[in-house]
Amino acid sequence: MKNHEIDYKLFGEEMQCVEVELDPQEQVIAEPGSFMMMNDGIKMETLFGDGNEKGILDKLFSAGKRMLTGENLFMTVYTNTVQDKRRVTFAAPYAGKIIPLDLSKLGEKVICQKDSFLAAAKGVAVGIEFQKKLGTGLFGGEGFIMQKLEGDGMAFVHSGGHVIEKDLQPGELLKVDTGCIVAFVSTVNYDIQFVGGVKNTLFGGEGMFYATLRGPGKIWIQTLPISRLAGRILSYGGGRRKEEGGILGNFLGGD
Repeated sequence: MKNHEIDYKLFGEEMQCVEVELDPQEQVIAEPGSFMMMNDGIKMETLFGDGNEKGILDKLFSAGKRMLTGENLFMTVYTNTVQDKRRVTFAAPYAGKIIPLDLSKLGEKVICQKDSFLAAAKGVAVGIEFQKKLGTGLFGGEGFIMQKLEGDGMAFVHSGGHVIEKDLQPGELLKVDTGCIVAFVSTVNYDIQFVGGVKNTLFGGEGMFYATLRGPGKIWIQTLPISRLAGRILSYGGGRRKEEGGILGNFLGGD
């Protein structure tokens, strides 16, 4: 293997964390803000990019790509500096599932939503994946600019709510809300399709376009995209409240 080989354990159900076990001098990279706890003897260092870049121009190019995906310009690398095994734990930023991806068994490349990456073995490259078709670019929304994870080590991504894993057969087509896609392997063909119908478009409430995933290959779908959750919270926060107490309840509540 070219990447560091790490062991791990998942804890929890809907509010999960992943504990990574590091042998001496093994390293794991993680998204800033995902750190939860670690043993003494692990050194934490902030890197510009994912640590695979060579030279300042390569680092700047990598940083620019990360800016396009809305991610932090920096990564944090954790190194076991002692002669015994040590553990570091990372937590997902919102309720959902953490998905372990063994890239060596997934064609050494997985494409995922731009905000789903959590951590990976040192050596895994975290890059950007543009959807090349014009329709996807114009209407893809959340699915237009995605991240790609390349290498032969372990990587971890997180989803919102529950995650459903499917193995698409050759030619099998699945239509999905663009925000519900967590990840898919590189053999899966991704595109955008118009919903169709005036009533569907104007009153359907599901948007004008959805994603199409055509096999063969493995895909991961989430039940609650963070954008959907945030939109629902904002809609409640900006509107009039409908308490059971009505006017009296608002008065007693200080409104």
